[in-house]
Amino acid sequence: MVSETLAGMATSDGSPEDEALAEIFANLALEAGKAIMRVYETDPHRRLKGDSSPVCDADLFGEEIILKGLARLAPFPVVAEEQAARYETPVVAGGDFILVDALDGTKEFLLHHDSFTVNIALIRAGAPVAGVVYAPARRELYLAGRFARRCFASPGERPPPAEHWRRLGVRTMPRANAKALISRQHSDVESESFLHQLPVTQVVSSSSSLKFCQIAAAEADVYPRFSRTMEWDIAAGDAVLRRAGGVVADVSGAPVTYGHAAQNFANGPFIAWGDPIAAKLYARLRAGGAKR
Repeated sequence: MVSETLAGMATSDGSPEDEALAEIFANLALEAGKAIMRVYETDPHRRLKGDSSPVCDADLFGEEIILKGLARLAPFPVVAEEQAARYETPVVAGGDFILVDALDGTKEFLLHHDSFTVNIALIRAGAPVAGVVYAPARRELYLAGRFARRCFASPGERPPPAEHWRRLGVRTMPRANAKALISRQHSDVESESFLHQLPVTQVVSSSSSLKFCQIAAAEADVYPRFSRTMEWDIAAGDAVLRRAGGVVADVSGAPVTYGHAAQNFANGPFIAWGDPIAAKLYARLRAGGAKR
């Protein structure tokens, strides 16, 4: 069944408390970005984790800065990627908690590309209600508090004043010539098959949570992901997209939820949409096809 609350969840504004937390996250992301960029210019000491994914000094230094800052400033349980890799996740059942990915796009970082990000998001009742995505090599800072906005800020700086921010808003899915984003490092056949069902004429490979932010900024329309991701990979980008009016839905059309500790915080397949109406139409068509 298509979720009847999908559009409402996509367009609701955040509270002043969400805005205040998002600003705390922004400052921590900028501070972590400075440490990450120092590693970027040196030997990052690449190694492999138990699941054979790469990790480097930038992941660890950035996460340490964020966790120390959150312990001082935001008294919530925190689930962070490298901490989870060491099986050090707190109990988060039922309450607010924070998801942290201090370096989303480690492979991009190690290749010396510029699309890696710092991600921090607050989860409430299974939904991301505040978050920050920061791309330190690009100086792009995306914030989801009362609404979604973007600015440019150098690593280690403070966020700029209000007049330097631009409010973000999604666009309606076009009837033709829509633009889709796919993962550069994790493309999959199911995503390509899904895109054949849409009026997409431009498919761009991109990395990290910036894909959600591009849709939030009306620079793209849809991003499908059927291969494995973790909650900390997408929560901050999801927060930005939702506050811009979009939605991240599962294949049935229901908004993606967070806090699935029993699944080790792994996500199922999802589709990030700029246009919630297009998301609902796709889910209805899919449900109708499944009944035949």
